Amino acid sequence: MMLRRPASAAPRPPAVVDDTAVPRGMQIAGAWAWRFVALAAAAAIVVWLVVQFRIVVIPVLVAALLTALLLPVVDALVRARWPRGIAVAVAIIGLLVIVSGLGWLAISQIREEYPALQQRAVEFWGDTQEWIVSLPFGIDQADLQDTVQDLVANLREDLSSVLSSALSLGSSVGHFLAGALLTLFALIFTLADGRGIWRWIVGVLPARARAATDGAGRTGWVTLGSFVRVQVLVAFIDAVGIGLGAFILGLFFEGGMPLVVPIAILVFLGSFIPIIGAVVTGSIAVLVVMVSFGFWPAVIMLGIVLLVQQIEGHVLQPLIMGTAVKVHPLAVVLAVGAGSTIAGIAGAFFAVPVVAFLNSFIKTVSSGSWRTNPRPTIEDVDR
Repeated sequence: MMLRRPASAAPRPPAVVDDTAVPRGMQIAGAWAWRFVALAAAAAIVVWLVVQFRIVVIPVLVAALLTALLLPVVDALVRARWPRGIAVAVAIIGLLVIVSGLGWLAISQIREEYPALQQRAVEFWGDTQEWIVSLPFGIDQADLQDTVQDLVANLREDLSSVLSSALSLGSSVGHFLAGALLTLFALIFTLADGRGIWRWIVGVLPARARAATDGAGRTGWVTLGSFVRVQVLVAFIDAVGIGLGAFILGLFFEGGMPLVVPIAILVFLGSFIPIIGAVVTGSIAVLVVMVSFGFWPAVIMLGIVLLVQQIEGHVLQPLIMGTAVKVHPLAVVLAVGAGSTIAGIAGAFFAVPVVAFLNSFIKTVSSGSWRTNPRPTIEDVDR
């Protein structure tokens, strides 16, 4: 007699999950959510690695920006039948001569005019104290001194924290010299054989990703080069505008405007941090004018700074930079804020060039233009 397995002991079919039980919107949101988390985790790892290896990353980024600036000069000399090694040497030596000359000029003027400016600052502070005490708010000299001491103490704490964070980012003398040497070596190699280095990097990638990466990378490089050169021009115009305005304003006063050249150089360097840098450095010019000549001349100097900034933002940037390297002002502010939070001054400095490069890189990959335009120019990027 054949024994039958009880019905209760029969194997049960696997449970089937009904996707219709989950709303369609929730399915789409979940799919986007885990992809976003994966991308955010990857980005966090990349940022962490950059911060950990900042002593190497920062010099390489500086070398990349300088390469984008000097490469047209080197290529022009090569087209004029100069040996590439000599062209690279001439470009780098010329850059070092210009930087050293500006530094020497600024330091010499500071050493010459600082004692007189210090005396003016002492007199200005004395007059300011008398004016504050004379106000009908019941403020006496003792209250004013206590307030000033508290401000000085807070300022010292802030400066010490800024200094410690700067040192933690590798800006001590030893790290600075090592970074400068690494930047110089990287600049020499990228100017001499940057295209070969890029071909090697692309060759390491999987075969299916090489064409897209190569085309998008070339488009990003065109954008970065245009951005750097235009930013140098805009920074130069800012420095000349604010410096010339300060010089002309000083002609109306005995002794003239002090520290014109150092202020212009500081504005030039600060302009490489868009929106924020030129405003902060321009405020130093306003402070010097206030200490030297008084309140109303400082108001005029403030108007000059704002006028130069408005001309830059609404005339020069759209006219010279065009659409290829144009990044929305909100993206610029967010990038500068995020960069300064992650890596201080260095992060604020590199934030916008990195965003400009990634913007062109991602747009090229997503649009597929790398298939039909493997050798882009800035006119192609503008389209």
